[in-house]
Amino acid sequence: MYGVHDRYEEIYDAALRHYVHGETMESIAHAMGVSRSTVSRLLARAREEGIVRISLAGHQGSRSPLALELADEFGVRVHLVKVGDAASPARRFDQVTRRAGTLVSSLVGDDTGIGIAWGVTVSLVARHLEPRRLGGVRVVQLNGSAHAGDTAIPYVGSILQTVAEAYGGRVVHFPVPAFFDHLESKEWMWRERSVRSVLAEIDRLDLAVFGVGSLRGRVPSHVYSAGYIEPADLAKIVQEGAVGDVCTVLLREDGTWEDIELNRRATGPTPSQLQAIGRRVCVVADPQRAQATLGALRAGVATDLVCDDSTAKAVLNRL
Repeated sequence: MYGVHDRYEEIYDAALRHYVHGETMESIAHAMGVSRSTVSRLLARAREEGIVRISLAGHQGSRSPLALELADEFGVRVHLVKVGDAASPARRFDQVTRRAGTLVSSLVGDDTGIGIAWGVTVSLVARHLEPRRLGGVRVVQLNGSAHAGDTAIPYVGSILQTVAEAYGGRVVHFPVPAFFDHLESKEWMWRERSVRSVLAEIDRLDLAVFGVGSLRGRVPSHVYSAGYIEPADLAKIVQEGAVGDVCTVLLREDGTWEDIELNRRATGPTPSQLQAIGRRVCVVADPQRAQATLGALRAGVATDLVCDDSTAKAVLNRL
């Protein structure tokens, strides 16, 4: 039995924050109003008393057979997160986006150009980035965000600003719609200097971060749930075989995209344009997005795939 002086509540609170929620010792110390060394001692005590039990899992993660099969099939680096089939959507998204945040932070240095495709998944990745003091970082919006019903500018701006603040960078907005109503409008806008300057920024990116949108995801993709695509266009893309998108460029499960009509009016980079970026981190945390994820992998959009074990199995099952 723990006595008053054993500080059980403090020990448990510190252990919960660090080992379950992934907080740093600095953030725990700030929240608890104690020093970092005190937090270190509380965590050590948690291990000594058996409140925390640390064990090494079997052959899992990015060197597991599941991850290696995906890597061999598609020529990508696979960063696999073991979550389990019974996990809630919230827990699955949290665990995968935490891993993605760590990966992205490891790839960012001084003068890095980061392309961000807004969406539900990337908004969570942004929250899990590891802040670092860097210089010359550019955070570039990869695809437009406006449409007739909801401009989403505050939503998209918040994602970009969160990433920029993590690295002391500057934001480059892309002030165009997600999809133009008329192809002629896009062609005229692509002549504007303000738009050309953003396109030039995209052309010299070092890193891109994006999720996979899906027409059938368990967690709705923002581009479909928020009305970015008109009902007539939505019916047409389904008829054309689209199953999802990357950067609002629609894809079929076989990885083709060039002849989907709406893509001519889309503002995000095509798979071919994405392939010019050195590192491309694709983040997926939903087994029901397996069709769209398979299409994205077959289109060659990613160099790195961050996903959970259930999503990985669902993708491989579709092969």
